[in-house]
Amino acid sequence: MSDPCSLFFYVANPAASAAFYSDLLGKAPVESHPDFVMFILDSHIALGFWKKDGVHPTPLHTGGGMELAFKVDTPDVVKARYKEWEARGLAFIQPPTQMDFGFTCVALDPDGHRLRIYAMGESA
Repeated sequence: MSDPCSLFFYVANPAASAAFYSDLLGKAPVESHPDFVMFILDSHIALGFWKKDGVHPTPLHTGGGMELAFKVDTPDVVKARYKEWEARGLAFIQPPTQMDFGFTCVALDPDGHRLRIYAMGESA
């Protein structure tokens, strides 16, 4: 499949999401409107934040129903990113933990979207 892929998160305030994700991702959005902002990730996936009051049809779920996952190389990188994000004030719903697929932790963005950091198949 060669068609570009986009992910849209429904948010309360796209400008606040743009500020949060600009800091988290270390890049500016490529598109910004009052009701929508978009980033292009290093993987070339478009990540958009759409004001939930303007989405039609109205979404049934708006936060926490899926995850944006960031794969890293080792458990040490998971631990380092955890400390970095914790220092930025992100709330974690799962501290660094060994699971059957690898080592991971999960934070929440301001709208309750889950942000997972993980290293596959390695124990801490």
